[in-house]
Amino acid sequence: MMTTTGEAGEAERSKESAPPPSYPEGGRRAWIVVLGCFCVMFYTFGYLNAFGVYETYYLREALHEYSPSTISWIGSLQLFFQFAGGLIAGPMTDLWGPRVVLWPFSIIYVASVMLTSICKKYWHFILAQGVLGGLANGLAYAPAVAVIGQYFHKRRPLAMGIASSGSSLGGVIFPVMLDRMIYHTSLGFGWAVRIVGFLVLFLCMTACLTVVARLPPRKGRYFLLHAFKHPAYTIQVVGMFFVWWGLFTPFFFLPSYAESRGVRLDLSIYMLAILNSGSLVGRISSGFAAPHLGRFNLLVMASCACGILVFCWLRVVSTAAICVFAVLYGVFSGFVIALFPTTIAEVCAHPTEIGSYVGMALGVYGFPGLTGTPITGAMIARYKGYDEAIIFSGAVLIAGASLTFLARCLFAKGRGWRV
Repeated sequence: MMTTTGEAGEAERSKESAPPPSYPEGGRRAWIVVLGCFCVMFYTFGYLNAFGVYETYYLREALHEYSPSTISWIGSLQLFFQFAGGLIAGPMTDLWGPRVVLWPFSIIYVASVMLTSICKKYWHFILAQGVLGGLANGLAYAPAVAVIGQYFHKRRPLAMGIASSGSSLGGVIFPVMLDRMIYHTSLGFGWAVRIVGFLVLFLCMTACLTVVARLPPRKGRYFLLHAFKHPAYTIQVVGMFFVWWGLFTPFFFLPSYAESRGVRLDLSIYMLAILNSGSLVGRISSGFAAPHLGRFNLLVMASCACGILVFCWLRVVSTAAICVFAVLYGVFSGFVIALFPTTIAEVCAHPTEIGSYVGMALGVYGFPGLTGTPITGAMIARYKGYDEAIIFSGAVLIAGASLTFLARCLFAKGRGWRV
């Protein structure tokens, strides 16, 4: 026990005496890694962003006997494991490198998409799409976030914005693909999902070949629990817990909300594509804006803007207004999704620990991902309308933005306002 303590102390002293880490901030290898991470974001968060299409199809066709709240558990489980998988994959990436994680779980993820195409019953979808797909998603996502942090520091928001724009582009392409193939061809649901699976397979192979670590793996403990001793990290994680609790409500329920307001089915499904088009703009813009305004500052402003927009959703009733809401919410939610890994990495002491810091935070974020949309779905079913769900989502977004602002103030001490 004394030897272990002595080794840990020696490791801490050597870390403190070591020179600050350097970053390439670009180069062919670094941008190829960004391309691979773009592919990861495309088939993880991008596919998840299209769940509203599945929700609409399940409500109308495959699972029409179930309530919106019950069906939303499929997407919520997927979202939970998307985040919670980082608790496993983040430290694994730091200790053994990204390929140990990416290769096996990319294969599992493709299998989950193919299995979804043959599902018939509710529990089939829960297991194939919710559990297996979500877990493989999360285990592929965390290495991509961690590895980008090894190549970039000053330009990290730009690199992360470009990579995370893949999820927005996926959120545009997947809904349109699924809608056209399911409702406008003779392919049907099964072959529509299988074709999506082949696209996912191509993206997985590209990611596995291009996402490569720059630094040797770190040695030491699996979890770095000392991170929670830093208030800027802990309060930020708690604040973003509340943000994630409300952020995905429009992604899940905007299509069904639009249809309830008289928007035709095709256009209501395309609301997701419109929302993700706005998100694409937000994610790329965040990379250019962050060096001038600060990463924490932008994250707080974007989280607050999302909360305000959700409250405005209460009075959004016309087709044009719903489209405008989708674009604006997409832009600001894009800022949030692109920036949250960069602010976590900012409080990290060394780039070889980024995976663990991000992974532990993602593990916490899994719980609001699991419960957020079932809560709002239950409110929609209980009150026969969307107002109560919208108020809940807006309130937790504002609460999360306030706590994230507190973390920003703690981190900014001695660093100036542009953090």
